[in-house]
Amino acid sequence: MPQPLRVLVVALVTLAALLTGPACVPLGGNGEKPPAGPPAGPPAFGAYVGYDSTAVRRISELDGWVGKATPRVGRAFLPGDRWSRIEGEPGHLDHWAQWRKGRKDRMLVLNVPMLARNEAHLSDAYVRQQLARGARGEYDEHFRVLARRLVALGVPDTVLVLGWEMNGITYTHRCGPDPATWKRYWTRIVQTMRAVKGQRFRFEFTPNRGRDAIPWTYCYPGDAYVDVIGMDAYDQPEGMPFEEQVHEPYGLAAHVRFAKKHGKPIAYPEWGLFRNGDNPEYVRGMLNWFARHRPLYQTISDYCPHGVWQCRDNPRSSAVYRSLTARPFG
Repeated sequence: MPQPLRVLVVALVTLAALLTGPACVPLGGNGEKPPAGPPAGPPAFGAYVGYDSTAVRRISELDGWVGKATPRVGRAFLPGDRWSRIEGEPGHLDHWAQWRKGRKDRMLVLNVPMLARNEAHLSDAYVRQQLARGARGEYDEHFRVLARRLVALGVPDTVLVLGWEMNGITYTHRCGPDPATWKRYWTRIVQTMRAVKGQRFRFEFTPNRGRDAIPWTYCYPGDAYVDVIGMDAYDQPEGMPFEEQVHEPYGLAAHVRFAKKHGKPIAYPEWGLFRNGDNPEYVRGMLNWFARHRPLYQTISDYCPHGVWQCRDNPRSSAVYRSLTARPFG
């Protein structure tokens, strides 16, 4: 083959490979290209409307309010004040299990604290000591009990948001005081719960959006022990536009890139309005982000000041949420 023709063929083959190879993850914002072809249907969505038995009724009412779209995700949490509640004490999860089993396409998402006295604002020294005890296996039985209860209730496929917002300072199960030990403890919990017969749990690693007290990447326990990479993303701090929330260090775009690099689906168990009040542009930005990036699920925190249905303080955002959620996609 003549040299000029050979060069042309090589160039065409290289171009074809580039065009058919894996696409880069779009980062949001101006100039971003949406995925090619029609969307595959809305990502699964729901709302946090409480964790007691009345919350199940509220999900049905939310279904009527949004119209065409159907909430398929129920999100609850286990109070972390004492170990008996982290174990999912009898009666606490029954109504959620019944709701989940009512339809095959539903998903139960459960926030699971890693330590008792989880919102007691305890010292870093105490946190380090507790993480070390957990990493040694002293708390294994609590998580074994929880796993067995979920399997017995018929919800062995629950998504477990374990040790959420670990990069912040709110919870005793925070990572900052000792990231290495925190990761060992997370690993031990996952191994303990996966060893329970009949389980099909998915374990979700969910930091706060942004850097917070420690970069959340420092806390990541490894691909073998994480099934979903989530992010809690509220409209804060005051004055920060949505585009900056996308592109800030450890923000929404970084989250998508990180999950793609590790081959994990993304999720948004907590999002909603906050420091910027009734902000329809934020709600529009988040819903379009979900439509573009196809998370496993997303659940808005639907109470004041974050919500759009139960909270009447945000009428403009409520109108945007209701309109966009009823679209054929996102």
